[in-house]
Order: sequence, then structure tokens, then C-alpha cells
Amino acid sequence: MLTFDKYPFLAQLGLKAKNFGASLSGTWVGDGEWTTSYNPNTGEAIAKVKLGTLQQYEQGMQELLKVKNMWAELPIPRRGDIVRQIGDEFRKQKEALGMLVALEMGKIKSEGLGEVQEIIDICDMGLWIIQIIIWISNPIRETIPFYDGIMESLGCCRHYYSFQFSSCRHLDQFVVMFVFGKEHHQQIYHQSLVPTSFMKFLKEMDCQQAQCSLFVEMVFKLEKPLQVIREFHQYPLQVPLKLVKSLQQRWLSRLARSLLELGGNNAQIVHEDANVDLALKAAVFAAVGTCGQRCTSLRRLLLHNSIAATFIQKMVKVYGTIKIGNALNDDTLCGPLHTKGQVEQYKKVIPEIQAQGGKLLYGGNVIEGPGNFVQPTIFEVKADHPILQHELFMPILFIVRYDTLDEAIEINNNVPQGLSSSLFTSNLSNSYKWTGPLGSDCGIVNVNIGTSGAEIGGAFGGEKETGGGRESGSDSWKTYMRRSTCTINFGKTLPLAQGVKFDI
Repeated sequence: MLTFDKYPFLAQLGLKAKNFGASLSGTWVGDGEWTTSYNPNTGEAIAKVKLGTLQQYEQGMQELLKVKNMWAELPIPRRGDIVRQIGDEFRKQKEALGMLVALEMGKIKSEGLGEVQEIIDICDMGLWIIQIIIWISNPIRETIPFYDGIMESLGCCRHYYSFQFSSCRHLDQFVVMFVFGKEHHQQIYHQSLVPTSFMKFLKEMDCQQAQCSLFVEMVFKLEKPLQVIREFHQYPLQVPLKLVKSLQQRWLSRLARSLLELGGNNAQIVHEDANVDLALKAAVFAAVGTCGQRCTSLRRLLLHNSIAATFIQKMVKVYGTIKIGNALNDDTLCGPLHTKGQVEQYKKVIPEIQAQGGKLLYGGNVIEGPGNFVQPTIFEVKADHPILQHELFMPILFIVRYDTLDEAIEINNNVPQGLSSSLFTSNLSNSYKWTGPLGSDCGIVNVNIGTSGAEIGGAFGGEKETGGGRESGSDSWKTYMRRSTCTINFGKTLPLAQGVKFDI
């Protein structure tokens, strides 16, 4: 039985108990199978979405190609005005959209609202980016103006993303591509209600010129065969590494660009001179927030031997006070895992870690009853424990002790992934060492703040098996663009570069 009517905010967002999951040229369609959206807090079915077929998916991609010139030629100020409208509408619907994220993904209410706030921030950032998309003129000779960095739309893009940021990862890419006139992007979703509601929500806005290119999006299964189309020039992915490797040859076969945001396996170092209370609060939030399902969630906690015993004692005590429950309740700090499959993986991996020498300090149990609830768990392991090389997408934290900062940095770097990292210290020299060439090798290198979460002003992404992609702040927007260097000769002679003489 569907529980759609229990949640009035779903109707407010234009959803129904049964929805179509694909939009082609402004018409809602779906001739594929039905998929059910489940509430991970209760295990109950919320609503159904009828998926598009592979044929409809490919039809949508062809429609994108038909309108790409129209959208690329739309003046940037007009695109910016649409982005402004989107941001304003998301402000109005922030509460309902945040509740939807909490309902379907299982994030606690404040995190669901925070995810929508990130979309609003991205819209504001998009308006800022518009101000800097200009021709930079650098005359190199009297008769030759030199324009470096003419930015044009790269072309069509196909985007894949995972479940943990079901709205902001979608809209982060969407807004930036929107501004730059990319025509535009197909999205493949793990969930059904969040993307469907966003399509409905955006299509009701005054974006008629862009609907045919922006909203040809499908709620579709990643396991379906995906054709690499020559006209699609970029493939941003926020998905598991295993899936990327299976898809990689398809876009590499035609040398298409990719923007990879993959696993994290993040570490926080707490040095002997750290503010212990500050480090403790950061570690607990990073490890427990989103039930350990963020790409920036804390997986490895490295403690200096001099403070390890006290820190562990305090941490275990705090873990015992964390309220686990329905993510829609205001007092909940740890919601459910997203799927039953993750619960089964949790049950499987706990005894495996113990069998390999891991010392269980807290948790390790599935919470019986409806919903996908597990205990946040702490293990203490040695630095060479094989489990440290793998990211478990659940609230399992591994504590490792160390003696010197150099040793801690080596442990931090000695994993295949390289997304987020953090050092807690009161010593300025330690901070500069950590952020310097012999410090962390991650894309996010924090000092006295946790690994989890990132503001949009900074470039977000990581190194090694994290993929090397960057999005959001800094000049990451250039990734989405086709950049040309243009030299214009308006004289009657032909100057050659570097003063070369070639008289004929």
C-alpha cells in the first residue's frame, strides 16, 4: 500500500501517488516498468514512478541535439535571469523540497534543508560566474589584439550521479551548464521521487525556451546499456568506482571529457596539541551525519598516542547519546541507511572486520524493526589493516593510533582514494606542513574543521581514485566550457610568432 497521502508536501511539489518518470518535449511519458520509492525510515512504499524505455531515453538525447544551437545562442543575461528565477523558487519551496530529500533518501531534516540551500547558493554563484565570462584582451603587437580564453559552450553533456545527494548534485551541475548554454544534460537517477519532483517543479517556471533542452531527463536505471553518442562531449559522474570502470571505455573510445567525483575514504588527524573538544565534535558529525553516506564522511580517525585513550573514551560516550530514528523528526541525529542492501552489507562486514583483528569499541548491531537502521560503529585497527584501503558507505569508523605527524600523514595518504582530509592542531608549523607539498595528497585539505561537507566557494573534488574532477567554486566552471585562444590581425602585414622571419 502506498503512503503518499501521509505526506502533504509531496502534493505541494506536484507529485502524485503514481507518476511518469520521463519528460520529452514538455510531455510526460513513461512506457517502461514501474518503480517504487520506499521510505528508508519505515520501509513503506511512498509512491510509484513509471520509467521511460531505452527507446524514449535515446529519443530524448536526439531532441537535445536538435535544440543545441538555440540554447547556446541565447544571450547570457537571459540565461542568468532564468537562473535567478530558479533560485528564488527554490527559496520558496525549500521546506517541502528538504522534507522530500529526508523522506526518500533518509537524511535528517536539517541535512535535507541544507542540500536545498546548496542549490540556492549555486544559483547565486551562477549569477556571479556570468559577470566574469568576458573576453580578456591582451594586445601583443600594435595591430594584433590577442584574446585569451574565449569561453563557449562545450556541447551536450550526459550526467550520472548517485543517491546520497539526490538534489544538489543534480542541480549543481544543472545550473552551471545552464549558464554556459550546454545543450544540455541527460541524468540517470537511482531514486525516483526527487528527480521527478524537480523536473515538475522546474518545468512550471518561466523557462519555455529551455524546456526542450533542459528537462529531457529520465528516471532510468544505471544498469541499462548506455550508448556513447558522438555529439555528447562531457560525462560528469558521481557514482561508485566499479561502475565508472565499466563505463569508462565507452567515453574514452571517443576521447570525451569526464568529470569524476568518486569515493572518499576520508581521514581526520587529531594531533597531540589539538583542541580535543573541537576535534571530537567534528569527528562525530563527519562519521555519523547522513548515516555515514556522504562522499566526505569520515572513515578513518587518526589519533596521537598521547591523547588517544581519552579521546576514545569521550567519543564512545557521545556515540551512546546519539538519537537514531526517523529522519523527519527534529531531534534525530542519525537516520537510516538508504536501502536494505546496505543493511545486509553492514551485517556482513562487521564479523569480517573482527575476524581480521579489528577491535569493536561501539555499535555493530542492526536495529530491529521497520526501517533501515543500524548502530553507528567504531573499530580500532592497526595502520596496516586491509579494511582501511576500502570505503564502506555506512557509519563505520576506524580509529588508528600514531606517534608522529609524519606517520599520520603517511597513513592518510596510503589509500587509493583522495577526496577530503583534516588535521586538528594548534601549531602553525603543523598546519603549513599539512597543507604543503609533503602534506595531504587529497583534493580537500582542512585544518581544524572536519572532512564532511564543503561550501560551494571552493573547488570540490579529489585526487587518485576519487577521479580528479572539480566542481562548484574557484575556476572549476571552466571544465564545462570550450576554451579558444583567438588572435586577430587587422593590419596589412603578417607578423609571425616569436619574431620569426620568413620572407617570400
